[in-house]
Amino acid sequence: MRCLMNIPYVDLAEQHAPIKERLLEAVSNVLDHGKFVLGDEVAEFEHRFAQLCGVSYAVGLNSGTDALILALRALDIGPGDEVITVANSFVSSASCIVQVGAKPVFVDVREDYLIDPGLMEDAITRQTKAILPVHWTGRPADMAAIGAIAKRHKLAVIEDSAQAVSAEYAGHKVGSFGDAGCFSLHPLKTLNSCGDGGILTTNNKEMYEKILALRDNGFHQRHECIYWNNNSRLDTIHAAMLLVKLDYLEAWTEARRANAHFYQENLHHLAQVQVPPVEENMRAVYHTFIIQADRRDELQAFLAKREIGTKVHYAVPIHLQPMASNLGYTKGSLPITEQLSRRVLSLPVSQTLQPAMLEYVVNTIKDFYQI
Repeated sequence: MRCLMNIPYVDLAEQHAPIKERLLEAVSNVLDHGKFVLGDEVAEFEHRFAQLCGVSYAVGLNSGTDALILALRALDIGPGDEVITVANSFVSSASCIVQVGAKPVFVDVREDYLIDPGLMEDAITRQTKAILPVHWTGRPADMAAIGAIAKRHKLAVIEDSAQAVSAEYAGHKVGSFGDAGCFSLHPLKTLNSCGDGGILTTNNKEMYEKILALRDNGFHQRHECIYWNNNSRLDTIHAAMLLVKLDYLEAWTEARRANAHFYQENLHHLAQVQVPPVEENMRAVYHTFIIQADRRDELQAFLAKREIGTKVHYAVPIHLQPMASNLGYTKGSLPITEQLSRRVLSLPVSQTLQPAMLEYVVNTIKDFYQI
């Protein structure tokens, strides 16, 4: 057996160590000026993030989930409406729809894990108001096809970009294609807050102004509340640290892409393993690097014994979760989604990984399959 090498799935302490002094300085500045709610750092982060995505507006929020909910509310989507999305995502992609009183309608995905535009039109009804594609794992969905369908049927498009900060489709950043782009800044994301956070992008000034009010308990100005809503603000301290991290985002992203390329080059020839495809018209950012593997559970256990951390995203698709039992889906409703749930395995891909660690992961997978 090979000498053991401990490789956690993610190591946030290792990620933050080189920039710790800058992060502490940013926090100290906020403590000095005392503007803990909607301080100047929030506005600056919103401006820089809008520039990053190539859009007119961005609104800092307290989570990616709230970004999705507020996008739906800003588009007046609610009871009696339907929104098309996928089931091979984190539950927020669908729960946000339910929380505004609408119904999620699931369509299956392609072998590349992303929503299949070819199945969308059969799912559209008179109640359909929007399409909510998920840029899952940091891979952009087929926004050209999705946009054409949305235009043909006069539907809104809300991009679930939670895992895809800085990903590109046809040379344009995700979050710039739809009516709104919704990003998570959760600690495990590529651009990550030291706590929860989110941000919404749009080119629509009316939506932007509505989201500004919605995130602040519905207040249009200090003494005028125009919407029923809760507090969804991004904290100033989080924004200050995110501003520091923006300076490193491109280098971190390219490091993750290089790690993903190493896996693709060294695992693609294994008959028991399927790596995600590389497509010329997109830039994937690899929030996760997900393979499909024969005997997935056995492989994961084998890797764990050799101190390699992995995750399964996700073992139970949303349409088969207990809370979705009233939506009318059963096993077999989404065959590719369900097949993927039995085969997918997320390997470590963080920018902190060293070449020897990547080689150890690859060689351990080969050991399992005795190759």
